[in-house]
Amino acid sequence: MEPVITRFAPSPTGYLHIGGARTALFNWLFARHHSGSFILRIEDTDQVRSTDQSVKAILDAMEWLGMDWDAGPYYQKERFDLYEDHLQKLLNSGHAYYCDCSPEDLDARRKAAMAEGRKPKYDGRCRDRGFGPGSHRVVRFRCPHGGTTVVNDLIKGPIFFDNAELDDLVLRRSDGIPTYNFAVVVDDITMNISHVIRGDDHVNNTPRQILLYRALGEPLPSFGHVPMILGPDRARMSKRHGATSVMAYREMGYLPQSLINYLVRLGWSHGDQEIFTLQELVEKFSLESVGKSASVYNPEKLLWLNAHYIKESDPEQLVPLLKPFLESLGYPPKDPHYIARAVRTLQQRSKTLVEMAESMNFYMLDEITYDEGAAKKFLKPGMVDPFQRLVEALEKAENFDEPALEKIFERVIVAELNMKFGKVAQPVRVALTGGTVSPGLFEVMAVLGKNIVLKRMRKALAYMQQEGEN
Repeated sequence: MEPVITRFAPSPTGYLHIGGARTALFNWLFARHHSGSFILRIEDTDQVRSTDQSVKAILDAMEWLGMDWDAGPYYQKERFDLYEDHLQKLLNSGHAYYCDCSPEDLDARRKAAMAEGRKPKYDGRCRDRGFGPGSHRVVRFRCPHGGTTVVNDLIKGPIFFDNAELDDLVLRRSDGIPTYNFAVVVDDITMNISHVIRGDDHVNNTPRQILLYRALGEPLPSFGHVPMILGPDRARMSKRHGATSVMAYREMGYLPQSLINYLVRLGWSHGDQEIFTLQELVEKFSLESVGKSASVYNPEKLLWLNAHYIKESDPEQLVPLLKPFLESLGYPPKDPHYIARAVRTLQQRSKTLVEMAESMNFYMLDEITYDEGAAKKFLKPGMVDPFQRLVEALEKAENFDEPALEKIFERVIVAELNMKFGKVAQPVRVALTGGTVSPGLFEVMAVLGKNIVLKRMRKALAYMQQEGEN
């Protein structure tokens, strides 16, 4: 088998769409599965719409998702000499010709063809006029008028195109810029691309590209066209269905591995398995298991996956991913090991990193504020004595881990005061976190540490004593 070389070739005219990210992922996995190479190419011949900002957005998204590339990024705007060489080869062999039809004239002829019920394609007026280079002239491909071009699609199966339906596409515009269909063929030839895996919106480009390969005397790559992603209403995926930018998911607190897992399952399956490690995806991925039908985006499924990956992650590895969300909330910096211990207590209840960061307030803030309703309900004067007894016992504690804290509460609350644990637990929770919802009480206390716990317990005592005086 020839070496497998795939490529991802986005146009830098905006952010990396999740549909594009899935295409990149399928190429990346296919190359890694076959121990091949994955090339990144930036198709920036559209010099008006292409921007450096979009290039950066694409590269950032690829890096965040962990899709490394073996060569590139290559930029089409730096390869014009190469395109010119191949264009000259087509001109010399008679497979291309100069055309001086003006845009206005072409438009008028297309409208006339439509009015007469004919296909509005280029009518070949300049095919045999023998023009040479000249101002305002384009170069066109001499498409064969007869025969059939077959796309042996690795996903969709054979697709047949009548050559008579194809027109003489422009290869180079009058401003000297090569067109997409021509540049992509030259790039794929010179980069030795073995498999072209892309969205099925490119299916109609493929017969034209196959004809260009043949005219240049080059072997064809294998083509595979991936069905599009639809929104829940089965319309083409758009912003109204949810975020379409890869980096928007990072900003919403999704982990890259959850988005990778979700995207690969949009159109590919391996039995009933839903969750895959990256190594499993590399081992199991094949184009034979890519579906022929469009996939439907399900935001709830993605959120479920993200919650799973947060729950299963090493807390230490979540700390750097969580850091920008903590900073955005204005929390003071804390030791990473302390944050990791706090993260461990929140993993079971956080669906996104945004959610986790917002739940970290009582861990991150030096001074907490009581929820008014919670304080009124639980921090009552009747809790002064249990709190005083707990403070005294906690002050003497040499060990402040969860088992030791549980024993102190059992001894003071249950054995000495003959109270139910639940009657005191919620007031203590409010004293330590400001609210009534948090991870396990002893987990929270162990993370906060002895000094902070005592400080907050004493503050709550003062609050309750003041309430008793009013």
